[in-house]
Amino acid sequence: MNIHEYQAKELLRRYKVATPDGKLAQDAEDARMITKEYGGASVVKAQIHAGGRGKGGGVKLATNADMAAELFKSIFGMRLVTKQTGAEGRKVRTVFISRTVDIARELYLSILVDRGSSRITILASTEGGVEIEEVAEKSPEKIVKVVVDPALGLSGFQARQVAFALGLQGDEFKQGVVFLQNLYRLFVEKDCSMVEINPLVITKQGFVTALDAKIGFDDNALFRHPDVLAFRDLNEEAEEEVEASKYNLNFIKLDGQIGCMVNGAGLAMATMDIIKYHGGSPANFLDVGGGATEDAVKNAFRIILQDPAVKAVLVNIFGGIMRCDVVAAGIVKAAKVIGIQVPVVVRLEGTNFEEGKKILADSGLNLTVATDLKDAAEKVVASIK
Repeated sequence: MNIHEYQAKELLRRYKVATPDGKLAQDAEDARMITKEYGGASVVKAQIHAGGRGKGGGVKLATNADMAAELFKSIFGMRLVTKQTGAEGRKVRTVFISRTVDIARELYLSILVDRGSSRITILASTEGGVEIEEVAEKSPEKIVKVVVDPALGLSGFQARQVAFALGLQGDEFKQGVVFLQNLYRLFVEKDCSMVEINPLVITKQGFVTALDAKIGFDDNALFRHPDVLAFRDLNEEAEEEVEASKYNLNFIKLDGQIGCMVNGAGLAMATMDIIKYHGGSPANFLDVGGGATEDAVKNAFRIILQDPAVKAVLVNIFGGIMRCDVVAAGIVKAAKVIGIQVPVVVRLEGTNFEEGKKILADSGLNLTVATDLKDAAEKVVASIK
């Protein structure tokens, strides 16, 4: 789960991580008054779950209160397009007014889970304010990587190593070490998947502060953090994904024509790969999990078929905990309740797969049963050609 910048900064302040003051503006007059409170200048910032807001015109400096009011009017309600939103962009429903700071240097700092080492890893660079992918491509030597031992946690020498790598000295160095230690504590205690501070700035007054912040959380740990779950903004998520979460279904909308219903994330990836290999394009990633009921399968079909781009559906189930006869019954139920007007190819293997195939055969429905995954992919791609 991702959250907005203003929410991330609220969390940072709870953990004594320095960040500029800021407030949400409800309207243009609000933006004007907040800017006056901040001394007559402010930064007006669109709040969406995507990076690159500044390049897209969603972050503007207001040099006076009237300008802040006008900038609010231009930003609120706009459809902000960045590299991460795609061409359709995101509608701006929230505007954050931040106090300005005198920037001397811009740095980069992030903490994330490195899947390669299966450990929390810190990335730091003197090239702040620039997308880290760009730095990695053009100047990889300017990125410092520190891997944290899970048994020891962040050691003092590692925090100092990062501060040295960022070129911090004197009091700035001391601030940087404490800044990183508090940020790491937030990361661990809140089960984050990623915390990115870009830019981390050194002000002309010598303060280390997080000018921007992006935080992502492990969805599987949210039950431990109701305060974090309260930050969830459903407007920033696809309607189908929100609907799927109500039934404990893992759903991600894609831009193809073939709907995919599988059990298990690995099988979902393999299914999408083989569809692409045979010339098709997946319309979604939908994992019903290991213990889905008939109703869950029915709702999975309903969610897939809400997408008008879907021209066919491939059901690929390998029965372990999940029984193939339950899936088959769910498919039949879905067909009778919601009506399925597109070709459906079903591949069942594993627990009770023979019973599942019999249920499909006896249903009288126009369903295509495949012998294996290759056969299923070929048939579903052929059905839309």
